[in-house]
Amino acid sequence: MPTINVSLKDGAAADQLDAAKKQVTDQGGKIVNEFKLIKGFTAEFPEDKVHTLSSNEHLNVENDGKVTTQ
Repeated sequence: MPTINVSLKDGAAADQLDAAKKQVTDQGGKIVNEFKLIKGFTAEFPEDKVHTLSSNEHLNVENDGKVTTQ
């Protein structure tokens, strides 16, 4: 399963994040990390279900990846 980062867009209610976490677990995914500084989390989530999260107007959904500097 791919790993994705999910975070709330500006102005979104905090309960949207709780709903997204529930959606991840209900659809066979697993929360692997919760962020403290921003409202979000990282999850392992079935690739064929990612569109169900990314279509939510209150969430930013991105593939998790390695970040490097030059």
